[in-house]
Amino acid sequence: MESSVLAALWAADGSLTARQVREVLPADLAYTTVLTILSRLYDKGVLVRHREGRSYAYEPARDEASHTAEQMRTLLEHGSDREAVLARFVSELSERDGQLLQRLLAGDDHADHATRSGEGP
Repeated sequence: MESSVLAALWAADGSLTARQVREVLPADLAYTTVLTILSRLYDKGVLVRHREGRSYAYEPARDEASHTAEQMRTLLEHGSDREAVLARFVSELSERDGQLLQRLLAGDDHADHATRSGEGP
């Protein structure tokens, strides 16, 4: 559920209250459940919040790409065989993602933009 809450916040044009998050989520979650998830994400430093009336409004501390990259780095650091983990990861990439990775490693700063905008291979 944390990932759904984060996805809703990344898709929003600004900060959202717990009630607003609950309204945009596809699942019928209880308000208290949404509030608990938001509080836990805030405690982990994933979200920032500010007062909005009598409640808080939340927004992600970082964009989705930065958050995902940090998760990948953390997982890689916890593996006992870094080379094996990287080799497996690369071997399981799609051809398109493999080409993108090669361009990024070669220093092509436009590779990331081309993929997001649909211009890539």
